[in-house]
Amino acid sequence: MADYRDLTPETVFDPLKASEIILIDVREPGEFTNEAIHGALLHTLSTVEPKAIHGDGQRTIVFQCGSATRSKSAFETFMASTGLEACHLVGGLAVWKAANQPIIKINPTTRQVENHGKN
Repeated sequence: MADYRDLTPETVFDPLKASEIILIDVREPGEFTNEAIHGALLHTLSTVEPKAIHGDGQRTIVFQCGSATRSKSAFETFMASTGLEACHLVGGLAVWKAANQPIIKINPTTRQVENHGKN
């Protein structure tokens, strides 16, 4: 049975757009720079201190990475270290893109930022 804290792109999109979620991307800076989910904040798993991630008590903290391996680890570490609830995006950025959710991406040819997916 799935954990209620395992979120899908469809359950994250509208709350993220409405600023009801704090989306934490735990990938490395180079990964984040090349493509990212609109509104995500970078807190690299390799250097993040869980207690440095502050929620406001009203928005849900959701962790994501490329495939959900690092975000699952980050979300579990965050909850164990802080005692606060959090969630994570199942399948990460790969599943997000497969669901045609919006991302920003740098075009390698033009080096321009492009919007991809639905808005």
